[in-house]
Amino acid sequence: MAMGIFRALGAAAMMAVLSGCVDHANDPVLLAVGVPVNPPVVAHGLCMTDGNAMYDEAKRQYELRAQLTGYAQADALGAETTARAAAHRQYVACLSGQGYRTLYAN
Repeated sequence: MAMGIFRALGAAAMMAVLSGCVDHANDPVLLAVGVPVNPPVVAHGLCMTDGNAMYDEAKRQYELRAQLTGYAQADALGAETTARAAAHRQYVACLSGQGYRTLYAN
């Protein structure tokens, strides 16, 4: 019984140590412009959800347009590029509405 508890604590400690290895280099830095309503963590979560929804919708619309034009085999690279661009625009627009400006390290 005691050995199981020590194994569980050891596993939890290992997970805590490994969680520090997650790369956050490409995450944007949110700069407050004016008086933001939500803290940066909340605004980022809300806008990521909006961006993900826009990504799915843009991909679906691309496939529908390909079917309507008779091009049944939609270009996967074109769909991905269009969907990523739409998601990024939605994310930046959402953050602007929340009162933030995004800065990327790259």
